[in-house]
Amino acid sequence: MLICVPVSIRIRQAIPDDIPALRELIDVSVRGLQTRDYAAAQIENALKTVYGVDSQLIADGTYFVAEAKSAEGNDSVIAGCGGWSKRQTLYGGDHWTGRQDALLDPLCDAAKIRAFFTHPAWARRGIGGLILESCETAARSAGFTRFEMGATLTGVPFYRVKGYVELEHLEVALADGLSLPIVRMAKQV
Repeated sequence: MLICVPVSIRIRQAIPDDIPALRELIDVSVRGLQTRDYAAAQIENALKTVYGVDSQLIADGTYFVAEAKSAEGNDSVIAGCGGWSKRQTLYGGDHWTGRQDALLDPLCDAAKIRAFFTHPAWARRGIGGLILESCETAARSAGFTRFEMGATLTGVPFYRVKGYVELEHLEVALADGLSLPIVRMAKQV
């Protein structure tokens, strides 16, 4: 017998105290959801160099978490995360060497949609959509009318449904001569 437990989802800004939980979420998300699109060596390499918490997004107040809380308990869990940026960096966490932290001009630049991860147990329940809506709304409030991202192959179908179009295919260099294919996508509002 299947029992459905009502759950409430709350989107809020991430805070520095969330970083340990976010690190854990990113690890389990990548290992659990990206295995159809990337080889194990690519995943492990990307977790060491590309994927990770971007504390600049948290400091800027542009990173969100989705807290899931069951109707019967007081405990909540971070089920997903994602953000937008007013900085030039298209992808990568704190340890990514290709960071470009210069500020963007909302009149001529696109806000960057960044670092979306969902716990596999919460995948395909609308959490990514709620976070994306929060990001787009906040970026529009900051004056941006265009958005772009470096989407993983796993994320491309989701972003297409949300109105993003593919601009170009990129290869992010990893260690050991490997690369991580991503797709630069954009949306105009």
